[in-house]
Amino acid sequence: MSLFEKHKETIDKAVEAIHDRSFFAAYPEHPSPKIYGEDADKDGREKFQASLDKKFEDLLQENPEAWVGEEQSPYLNKALGILYPSFSADTLIERSQKAWSQWRNLSVDERAAVLVESLDGFKERFFENAYATMHTTGQGYMMAFQASGPHAADRALESLAMGYEEQKRFPEHQSWTKPMGKYEIKLNKSWRAVPKGISLVVGCSTFPTWNSVPGLYSSLVTGNTCIVKPHPGAILPMAIVVAEIQKVLKANGIDPNVCQLAPDTYSKMITKDLAEHKAVKLIDYTGGSKFGSYLEGLADKTVFTEKTGVNSIILDSAENIDKVAQNLAFSVCLYSGQMCTCPQNFFIPEEGINTPNGKVSFEDFAQKLADNINGLVDNPKAGPFVLGAIQNPNTTGHIEEAKKLGGKIWLESRSIDNPMFKEARTATPIIVEMSTKDKDKFTQELFGPIVLLIKTKNTEESVNMAAELAENHGAISCGAYTTDATTKNMIMDKMALSATPVSFNLTGGIYVNQNAGFSDFHVTGGNPSGNASLTNPEYVIKRFTWVGFREPVEG
Repeated sequence: MSLFEKHKETIDKAVEAIHDRSFFAAYPEHPSPKIYGEDADKDGREKFQASLDKKFEDLLQENPEAWVGEEQSPYLNKALGILYPSFSADTLIERSQKAWSQWRNLSVDERAAVLVESLDGFKERFFENAYATMHTTGQGYMMAFQASGPHAADRALESLAMGYEEQKRFPEHQSWTKPMGKYEIKLNKSWRAVPKGISLVVGCSTFPTWNSVPGLYSSLVTGNTCIVKPHPGAILPMAIVVAEIQKVLKANGIDPNVCQLAPDTYSKMITKDLAEHKAVKLIDYTGGSKFGSYLEGLADKTVFTEKTGVNSIILDSAENIDKVAQNLAFSVCLYSGQMCTCPQNFFIPEEGINTPNGKVSFEDFAQKLADNINGLVDNPKAGPFVLGAIQNPNTTGHIEEAKKLGGKIWLESRSIDNPMFKEARTATPIIVEMSTKDKDKFTQELFGPIVLLIKTKNTEESVNMAAELAENHGAISCGAYTTDATTKNMIMDKMALSATPVSFNLTGGIYVNQNAGFSDFHVTGGNPSGNASLTNPEYVIKRFTWVGFREPVEG
């Protein structure tokens, strides 16, 4: 059985799921992580612990020019001590160019099969990657397992399936005949999907795997070689992924330098050296808007970005305001607000929120939200694990900025104890009341556990402000609560024009922060929060070019 035959069913199911948009998970998380083996968690934890204070030697990248590593655990509040092989930009480029010829000349079937095989290898390291993600990003254990394991693998499969299908859209060969009356013109025609060249993936510090694998697998399946430049603070999660890809490449007689890791340090970063190199044709980036805009402005590059945005919640009416407050409290506490989809600006009419039991005033809702946040973070069985830890100490500075905005503080931010990690860097959400007159103070993302409650004249003003912010400053998510069909349609229309997806009336176990692979498009690419969408056809077709060949049929 060929490698493609081994994985054909998985690829076909993934392509079908892309079209169907219903629930599909090739790498499930339920009913519990134990589906990956009774000892999988223990083995993964031990393997992570064994990697500390050592050289990471899983990568098949020969003759390192140096060994680097500066990762710090937000839970242990100390360095991980892991060192990674480091190379100059020129060395990485040279090796990538050399490997490209072999990789691009494989069929799309062969490339797709290699990549699915690598995901199967990665699956065996989900738990190791979970602990790697915990101790570099500060995510709670369950989120780290889900986001950097099954969910990331599904996003990778989704991306390669989309790229696979787009390269299969047209026939490879065709005998073309044009009637010309008494004679015919006959041509043999063929077409190739030609990759662009070297792809650069620039990772982030909060979701290093989930945000990086879509671009990585999209570029690889379309025949491009790839250099992965992880964030200096979160290298290990992607080092594991790259190592698994390299292992499969080598096992199938392919140069492992098709996919390389490019770790660096805060003091000597090589992102610009790589991005500006003329041989790099594709760039995937997740991170701050300033650097993202710089990358978008580079000449002769195709750039895919996810940048910062200002996410809103629109509160108009609700069947059960207590369930709404519970849901939103969890949303702002989840990973201490360090998610690109986390809500920040809550727009509430000054006259209150309509419910079957009468209006709930602005003040009453503010108190309900604060009480629910306190109830969650003070629950020793939930709070520390939902909040996780603060990845970057600078994030706590954003909380101090929020205090100086001038509005009434409904809830102060505080640190809480984590029973498993005494040195964990923690911060609970702060809630600040704002007025629409202070619009200039809430037009930017305040990254972290920060909630701004903004009092508006009415729901129409709430929607207009949320749409304006999204259009001018970007938004990746929006939550809305309304029981009125006309209001719902108005919200859908205005937010759609600002290219912002909306989650309506979420209560219970689904939150505005969450996106599902094979179903939800993550970022639309239609507002300043990013120019690309995970994963739509445009995300993959820009990575290759259709080139045709034709010649007359002899005889």
